[in-house]
Amino acid sequence: MGLPRGALLWRLLLLGAVGAGILLTLLSAAGPRPGLWAGARTTTAFTGPEAALSGTRKSRPCRHSLAQAVQQHPHFRALFNFSQPVLLAGGLFSQELWDSLSQRRAPYGWQGLPRQDIASTLSLLNSSESAQLLGSREPRGDCVRCAVVGNGGILNGSRQGLNIDAHDYVFRLNGAVIKGFEQDVGTKTSFYGFTVNTMKNSLIAYSAAGFTSVPQGPDLRYIVIPSGLRDYVMLRSAVLGVPVPSGHDKGDRPRTYFGPEAPASKFKLLHPAFISYLTERFLKSKRIISKFKDIYMPSTGALMLLTALHTCDQVSAYGFITSNYWKFSDHYYDRVKQPLIFYANHDLSLEAELWWDLHKAGILHLYQHRA
Repeated sequence: MGLPRGALLWRLLLLGAVGAGILLTLLSAAGPRPGLWAGARTTTAFTGPEAALSGTRKSRPCRHSLAQAVQQHPHFRALFNFSQPVLLAGGLFSQELWDSLSQRRAPYGWQGLPRQDIASTLSLLNSSESAQLLGSREPRGDCVRCAVVGNGGILNGSRQGLNIDAHDYVFRLNGAVIKGFEQDVGTKTSFYGFTVNTMKNSLIAYSAAGFTSVPQGPDLRYIVIPSGLRDYVMLRSAVLGVPVPSGHDKGDRPRTYFGPEAPASKFKLLHPAFISYLTERFLKSKRIISKFKDIYMPSTGALMLLTALHTCDQVSAYGFITSNYWKFSDHYYDRVKQPLIFYANHDLSLEAELWWDLHKAGILHLYQHRA
């Protein structure tokens, strides 16, 4: 959700943002544009999976898959392309791909980035597992249910932890605080999504709230969003087990973030063309043609949720912006209520409209607090 306030945190965030070539520009704290969720029913029942009914994997056929819902909806049927590659692995790197992606800036391409850094990183992602989000761990023919957990204040007191953990895979992102909030957000983490910038800023900004380390575990996988060169360099250093050799994060030891054992199989790299596809079809903000065009990109939460929607059979979203967002604090772990602030590098209003439309279409289950 929004970024933290406070003079010290602002200085730290600005330093990180400038180092990444991004300057966040505050737009307004007033909220989404008029007309958002016109006629929205704020008491819509959440129809995501209940923990008590979770059962075993093989006993759950997909009665209502999101792909079926997409095919039945004329608008979204024209937008979704389930054959679009989600991940980028070494086997996909070619001169043709380089020529194409070098025409677009990150995160949509490699414009201005050294070819050697890109090629050397991708050469490490050369297994079949690097090209599949769920990999060989997922038996085919089963109904794969995923939960994507944002950090919105709507989850505080929600007691959705068991429901979240009942999903087959759980995606988390940025400052994903769990300790002390297990009843509300669960404990399971299958994927952690980040850019190096959001990961490091979250460790600084939310350490007091309990986010003192990136989630780790033998079965956990990291989804890297390639927002710039530093993401490729950090990924390569993590797989090789060496300090970052150059750039903004020079000297960083990746094992500090990802643990002592971080083989290539633990990392999934979002394909820049996939991010471009998501932006063009689902989140084509007017900021793309404004003075903010060089800093705009979908939020980390949006990219994780849309990734799940292109990978899983059923998807539930928790902690994402809803029509009554103003009733809740920015984050579920805020000790004092903080308003959600809208910044120019993301278009949260547009993202909010998309989640609501997908929910109404039966493609996505959007958790809404029914206080």
